[in-house]
Amino acid sequence: MTTQKISFYNLAWRWHFYAGLFVAPFMVLLALTGGIYLFKPQLDPLMYGHLLTVPAAEHALSADEQLQRAQAAYPHAAISKYLPPADATRSAQFVMRNGAHEVTVFIDPYRGTVLGEQDANNNLQAIVRALHGELMIGTVGDRLIELAAGWGVMLVVSGLYLWWPRGKSSAGILWPRFNTRGRVFWRDLHAVAGFWGAAFLLVMLLSGMTWTGFWGKQYADLWNTFPAAMWNSVPQSDQQARVLNTATQQTVPWALENTPMPMSGDHAEHMNHGAMHAGPAAPTVRLQQVVDLANARKVEPGYSITFPTTATGVFTVAVFADDPRNDATLHVDQYTGKVLADVRWDHYNLVARATETGVMLHEGKMFGWVNQLIVLLICLMILLSAVSGVVIWWKRRPQGGLGVPPLRHDLPKWKTAMAIMLGLAIIFPLVGASLVLVWALDRLLLSRISATA
Repeated sequence: MTTQKISFYNLAWRWHFYAGLFVAPFMVLLALTGGIYLFKPQLDPLMYGHLLTVPAAEHALSADEQLQRAQAAYPHAAISKYLPPADATRSAQFVMRNGAHEVTVFIDPYRGTVLGEQDANNNLQAIVRALHGELMIGTVGDRLIELAAGWGVMLVVSGLYLWWPRGKSSAGILWPRFNTRGRVFWRDLHAVAGFWGAAFLLVMLLSGMTWTGFWGKQYADLWNTFPAAMWNSVPQSDQQARVLNTATQQTVPWALENTPMPMSGDHAEHMNHGAMHAGPAAPTVRLQQVVDLANARKVEPGYSITFPTTATGVFTVAVFADDPRNDATLHVDQYTGKVLADVRWDHYNLVARATETGVMLHEGKMFGWVNQLIVLLICLMILLSAVSGVVIWWKRRPQGGLGVPPLRHDLPKWKTAMAIMLGLAIIFPLVGASLVLVWALDRLLLSRISATA
């Protein structure tokens, strides 16, 4: 091996070490929470079957009658969303603000009885989703997750360079050497799991980052556009559809997040002195009319209807479908029932289609249980790679030291490495900012070592 190759190898090893040190705890958390959320379709009926399932009957109550039952049971609550039964044996759901809590109330659509309630933000799936997306600490958590995902990309790239066989046999490269012990065995597990999972991990990291608050928003603003004519014929509010999504609940697809929310009604008739967003909504369109409209437009079952909250707000019918080709988002005037916007897969550009497909693959929904098992395997490989990496580090670190890999200087290879780092910094700005910080700390560490040598 030449001096230049050794120099670049050590540089890649050093950055792989730094990335792993920061990323490993996040990867473990994301793999665990993602693995739990992955099986939401199976876990929810097991855990909440008494709320979700009902005996089918011949006649069902209308959506308006179901709404009346929910309002009678919770007279002081503000109802924000209705989820019609997805099939004949499913309950109807109303999401509402009841005092200080947001709850989901389950109604038997045939008998009108209240089956029970669930804290919308304090149940297993809501908690793991919030942990997975923002560590349950809001914007700071979102940025940390984004930073970890960006550094995860660096981890994969540098790891593949370190894995490259360089004339070695396939043992320990494509499969672990089970006849070894100690650090060599853990190194094989780390390298093999990292190699076979690299492409899948990149897909998971990049598809997940589309939902982040900083990089994801910039990505959407740059690539996710719709024909202006879709919105020119209706009044637009100053809010975007992303306001309908929260850390614990997904309402509209990613492709719709940065589209403007239309406004309802004749402004002169329904507003006073231009107070365009003031006052509670008093829709004249009945809930059942919105349901009939969604069914008439063949919106896939499983959709939700978000209520207007202001005098100019709209009903939003949205389904975040397992197969994104069935996505639908409709905004409906609360006074006239006119559909102000109806956005489907056909309206998505190529980037939006690729992103939505990536998100569904990420969540294990695209191909049913096969997709779930593949993502579960990826989660297990992430856990194995993270744990084995920590074990390798622990076994090789010097007594009382951090065990940072040594650095050999070579100007041509430094230029190559800096070009790679610059590219990642441009693509992922938060990673770029953290790289500067890590570089400064690394220089400080080296200067101290030199001073004491």
